[in-house]
Amino acid sequence: MNKIWLLGAVLFALLAFGSCKPKQSAYRAAYEQAKENESATPVEEFDDDDDGEYVDDEFADDFEVVSKPRTDIEKESDLNVSTRQERINPYMGENMANLKRFSVVVGSFRNNTNAYSLRDRMQSDGYNALVAQNELGMLRVIVSSFDSKRDALYSRDAFRSKYYPNFQDAWILERYY
Repeated sequence: MNKIWLLGAVLFALLAFGSCKPKQSAYRAAYEQAKENESATPVEEFDDDDDGEYVDDEFADDFEVVSKPRTDIEKESDLNVSTRQERINPYMGENMANLKRFSVVVGSFRNNTNAYSLRDRMQSDGYNALVAQNELGMLRVIVSSFDSKRDALYSRDAFRSKYYPNFQDAWILERYY
């Protein structure tokens, strides 16, 4: 009789604790779903009211998606592309003498190692790239700078075309003092 009770207790324990364990397929499905979401939407986007705040991925549909490279500014309305206005300063001895009002930003980092790595890559590709820091501590990798918005847009579009499909999120920074 004791053997029957012991066998019953063991079976009960196996059923109770065995059914609570999550299956590996559940982990795999969650992992694959997270990877799909990561590749489908950008990690962060900027809002276009120029107040310097980030918006969540849920607003990603509000932004223009670039499906193919463009190298020409087709009409005057193309100049209405929103720019991000920031007060920027040189970061760790960067020469900002050639920095003008409109700049093409190809990377934004909090980690200076990543920023300098991208800057060095752009310099080896022939750009006069530099790293600047905004008031929030973000490091901006700038590849070109212009006095006119039209020239900055041409440069941004040419840069996007050259590195297509990478760097499609390059944007225009309008410097203010």
